Amino acid sequence: MKKFLFLDCDSTLCAIEGVDELAAMRGAETEAKVIDLTNDAMDGRVPIEEVFGCRLSLISPTRQMCEQVAQKYIETLSPGVEDALQELSHHGWTPVIISGGFTPVIEPLATKVGIGEVHAVGLRFDEHGDYIGFDEEAPTARNGGKPQIIAQLKKDYPGCATVMVGDGVSDLETQPTVDLFIGYGGVVAREKVKEGARHFIHSFTELPKTVLEQLKCNH
Repeated sequence: MKKFLFLDCDSTLCAIEGVDELAAMRGAETEAKVIDLTNDAMDGRVPIEEVFGCRLSLISPTRQMCEQVAQKYIETLSPGVEDALQELSHHGWTPVIISGGFTPVIEPLATKVGIGEVHAVGLRFDEHGDYIGFDEEAPTARNGGKPQIIAQLKKDYPGCATVMVGDGVSDLETQPTVDLFIGYGGVVAREKVKEGARHFIHSFTELPKTVLEQLKCNH
């Protein structure tokens, strides 16, 4: 039986929010505007798909900026991630990143921790490395994208086991779709997630035991 361990990236696998880091590189004014747009989406005042393009237009991230933030992802890797993934892989679990972050920023981190599959949002650059757009068809660039990706993989692998780990409301949206949702509070413990998640951890050291005990996959 195929077993998928789905993982959020920002404030879960690593301790930063990539979009905030990119915005900060454009100065305090851009950073403040981007944070306001993010809050508008988080509070439900505007749909995430509307905010997504606006933030990128404000930041206009270059390929070089993405490379710098990709390195920060690696430097701020959450404690215990690599050991947890190694232990769960011994029990047949395949880790997959599902993120509303940007593919070129996330992929180096995925490579570092041995994750071969990433569902994120692609960015387009011109020959000089300047930003010219993003993949507007990416499911995670809109509300409900993470459950959609998981539902598709469940169709592709009938009978598979599924676990999702994440810190945000977009991760919590997957709870009805997966066998086990685990809220993560090791970077930020969000009240809505803490209240809504049936299981909640504060460290990746807790992850293998939680998965194996809850899904009885110890053997």
